[in-house]
Amino acid sequence: MFTFVEYPTGMWSILAKLILRNRFILLTAIVLITAFMSSQARKIRIAYSWTQVLPNDDSATIEYDNFKKQFGQDGTVMVIGMQTDSLFTNLQEFNDWYDLTHAVKNSSGIQDVLSAANIYNLSKNDSLGKFEFNPILKNKPHNKHELDSIRKLIYSLPFYDGFVLSKKTGSTIMAITFNEQAVNSPRRVHIVDSLRTKIEDFSKKYHVSMHYSGMPYIRTIISRKIMKEMIMFLTLAAIITALILSFFFRSFFPVLFPMIVVFTGVVWSMASITLLGYQITVLTSYIPPLIIVIGVPNCILLLNKYHTEYRKHGNKMRALATTIKKIGISLFLANVTTAIGFAVFCFTRSQVLFEFGLVSSLNVMGTYIISLILIPIIFSLLPPPKDKHMHHLERKLIVSFLGWVDKYTQKNRRIIYGITTLLVLISVYGMTRIKAIGYIVDDLPKTDPVYEDMRYFESHFGGVLPFEIKIDTRKPNGVFANEGKTLYKLERLEKLLKQYPIFSRPLSVLEGIKFANQAVHDGEAKYFLLPTLSDLQSISQYSKEAKQKQNVFKAFIDSTKQYTRVDIQMADVGSVKMKEVLDEIRPRADSIFNYSAANKAWLPADQRTDISFTGSCLIFLRGNDFLVGNLIESVILAVVLIAIIMFMLFMSPRMVIIATLPSLIPLLITLGLMGFFNIHLKPSTILIFSIAFGISSDGTLYFLTKYKQEIKHFKNLNISEIVSLVIRETGVSMVYTAIILACGFMIFSFSGFEGTRALGILISVTLLMAYCSNLILLPSFMLAMEQRILRKSMAEEGIIEIEDTDGDDAVDV
Repeated sequence: MFTFVEYPTGMWSILAKLILRNRFILLTAIVLITAFMSSQARKIRIAYSWTQVLPNDDSATIEYDNFKKQFGQDGTVMVIGMQTDSLFTNLQEFNDWYDLTHAVKNSSGIQDVLSAANIYNLSKNDSLGKFEFNPILKNKPHNKHELDSIRKLIYSLPFYDGFVLSKKTGSTIMAITFNEQAVNSPRRVHIVDSLRTKIEDFSKKYHVSMHYSGMPYIRTIISRKIMKEMIMFLTLAAIITALILSFFFRSFFPVLFPMIVVFTGVVWSMASITLLGYQITVLTSYIPPLIIVIGVPNCILLLNKYHTEYRKHGNKMRALATTIKKIGISLFLANVTTAIGFAVFCFTRSQVLFEFGLVSSLNVMGTYIISLILIPIIFSLLPPPKDKHMHHLERKLIVSFLGWVDKYTQKNRRIIYGITTLLVLISVYGMTRIKAIGYIVDDLPKTDPVYEDMRYFESHFGGVLPFEIKIDTRKPNGVFANEGKTLYKLERLEKLLKQYPIFSRPLSVLEGIKFANQAVHDGEAKYFLLPTLSDLQSISQYSKEAKQKQNVFKAFIDSTKQYTRVDIQMADVGSVKMKEVLDEIRPRADSIFNYSAANKAWLPADQRTDISFTGSCLIFLRGNDFLVGNLIESVILAVVLIAIIMFMLFMSPRMVIIATLPSLIPLLITLGLMGFFNIHLKPSTILIFSIAFGISSDGTLYFLTKYKQEIKHFKNLNISEIVSLVIRETGVSMVYTAIILACGFMIFSFSGFEGTRALGILISVTLLMAYCSNLILLPSFMLAMEQRILRKSMAEEGIIEIEDTDGDDAVDV
């Protein structure tokens, strides 16, 4: 059994006096802290390196790190493609392509470039007994005859078909390899912009459409979108919340100062990202606009209570003191539940989620503290509100709506229960239609140029996303030992991969050997195939003597010749399809290398070859599944922790059930909507549930803490009368808050990322349903309970104490 420490009696009265008696000291402190935070916020930087989702000890991460140590980082190639029939017929166009290739090659941060204008041919030198690698073009062609000869030679080299050009479609590409330092730094953006300028000049001159893709390019576009959208969301959040505040309060000060408060929270949030050593990622870019959306309701509740109290007796300081005492605890608990909705991400094993959860939860509580201090202090220094400033408390539309809510919860609870039950049953069916699936460019709309260009490369070259197969023969020189048996197995593996249209043509040491076999047979294209054993020995002799390009295979085979790789580009088919394909390929690949057809038996364990699948594409998709699993656990954890908060407040299991159901039911309905509208379960959409549950629980706490205060203060009223009183007073703030939150989260629907759009729309819908549920379903549950049980559970002090003072004690300032 746990023992909890109770809050000291009158804590919120003491806090009210502390704030209002030390106004100038506290105001100065916040100004100085904000000035420091502002200096730190200016240092914020966007993340340019690949965001690691999987933990370091995950088997896929370990395998990928080992692969990079042996063969270098994958995902460093940017590709530019074009489809034109004139490249090999227009001399000037080809020569400009030649110049462009060399200009790109000489650009800063570029390691290598491959195009039709700088490829090599392999030939044998019988007199020296070695292979020679010679550029097909030593200079630009001078006439059409030379260009025709170049075209004929290139088209006679099957090695380049599917890598540099596509004979079937007439497409050609330029593959640009970034060095590892440039691809993971801010320089990448400037390099990509510079390359695009050069390439677009060529495109305009010859009226040919250029297509861009590859991981460096995709990451650059996405990182730029992230920064632009963070600024856009901040602007939209400020405009929308200011407009809504203006509509509600119809007064300048209740609009200006809440905006100052939340923008102070924004500055603190951006500074905290810097101070914690983090950078802007897709998730952390959400935090500044979220602080505006979540922070404004704090100000609304404080101002509504201030106006309500002031209207009772006309004493400004007494009204502000009562506001701090009565609303302070409600807001504290509400912000704790909101912070829990974010903080649960810290319990995942994903670094990106941990950063998002930590920064957002800290700043939710930080913004609460700023609101609780600044709003009372600022309005204590301003003139008291006039009658016209308090008309929003009696706006006819809201009063009529709350009257309708009160009537239905009192007299038509069976209808409410029936509609709720029907919605839940329909939603449960919708949940069965949900699919968990993610894509590399999942968040980009189908009309986005990045998405369209990816589809271009998939249709012409098979894809651009890196996928790797590493083969460990377990012994030095194992790749070439046993009369080249591993090579023949490698050929069978490549034939297997060609059966799957989602893969591009494989590139491995085997392709180089086929190229060499063609050279041995005087360049005849029909000999681009795996050589016989005798030809393989000849190739080996020629290769030993070759000095030029001696390390041509180093990217595909390690120095001990124990490890080799198969490099493939794949289409963005999604995590589900990828898993299905891998489940098919793995056992078939294993049987190719480790099953003896002659003996009809598997090889002994010490003679087997290890085949592993990796690459940044596979890591991303594996990370997607990892996030989905972790986020589902986070939602469950959020529900449990918030239920504990409810128990600490009321010390009643019945009240925990009553308090959590109104916030859980909207989540079920949202899941049903996702199933019916074919919205996939993925990291961006699963974020919705723990965040929405944490925020929607705020409405529950606003209602129940007010109820608990009133049931202790008005001991002569029955349950029905107290529920009516709470609906009519707290309901105004809950309606304002629901509208602010729904409209605030709706700003994310303007995103260029579909996942972010879905997040904004679904959270807005969920929160609207949740606040309606808290206004209608919650009081219905309370009225349905036996009055004696409810009054007893509410009257008992929980571990968290609710003061029943009505603010009669003035604050001496």
